[in-house]
Amino acid sequence: MASKPTPEGRSGEPMSSETMTSYRDVWYQSGDGLRLHARDYARADGAATLLCLHGLTRNAADFEGLCAHLHRQYPMVVAEQRGRGQSAWDPNPGNYNPATYVQDMFLLMAELGLERPVLVGTSMGGLMAMVMNALRPGAFAGVILNDIGPEVNPAGLDRIKGYVGKGAPVATWQEAVAQVRAINQDAFPHYGEDHWQRFARRLYAEDEAGVPRLLYDPAIAQPMAESDASAVPADLWPVFAQLDRVPLLLIRGELSDILSTDTVAEMRRRKPDLRYLEVPGVGHAPMLDEPEAVAAIRAFLATLEPNR
Repeated sequence: MASKPTPEGRSGEPMSSETMTSYRDVWYQSGDGLRLHARDYARADGAATLLCLHGLTRNAADFEGLCAHLHRQYPMVVAEQRGRGQSAWDPNPGNYNPATYVQDMFLLMAELGLERPVLVGTSMGGLMAMVMNALRPGAFAGVILNDIGPEVNPAGLDRIKGYVGKGAPVATWQEAVAQVRAINQDAFPHYGEDHWQRFARRLYAEDEAGVPRLLYDPAIAQPMAESDASAVPADLWPVFAQLDRVPLLLIRGELSDILSTDTVAEMRRRKPDLRYLEVPGVGHAPMLDEPEAVAAIRAFLATLEPNR
């Protein structure tokens, strides 16, 4: 088995010009003894903290663009779920499921003393956000769901199952970029070479031999392969209903194969005060650094400020 890669861009190390934001590394222990990691960006007094939750195969780097736009105004904590980024890999693949991740997030909140943060969840992170809110009503000042809802389009789920944990090893950064492009080009048809280079650097890091390796444990695919419920909890509409009194912003990629327009319509029918943005020309999932997304998030957070 290849050794676990070591991510670049840690606090105190050089970062790209796009992500010259400072953060401190937070290390904490899960209930079953794993060493988990999060990034804690520069704190701003008085503003609600954003707790950012990444998608299935992603890590804290996914939110670098959004942090670059918001971290001076809002404190931001970006978690890395077990088996991703700098968080430890779990020897029991059965623990790679949203129920376990949610308990890890409650421990992170306790570690940092987070009170009523705003949850920002992309894909799997959005599923987690809905469950967290249902388990702790009133604990969150708001929720931002990025390209996810109570129903997941089976076609999109099948696409994800088709590549998670199944990618061929790469030997060079050129091969890593090619693999990232092949998997994601339908979602980001406007991306150029620079975009794909940055994308690859967020998903891969060099191991001790200098070879790019994916920043997740391939075993995260095992529970999902055994049961769709390990990736998407069954019947989330009752969980979504628990957001009835929580400010909610829903963002969807126009080309998304995960969040259908029918599901969006039903979400808006059930929660009329839901704020909604569709990011044009993007699939699953928007990076949240698109101008439209940044503007919508800023406007949403501004509505929460009187309740800090």
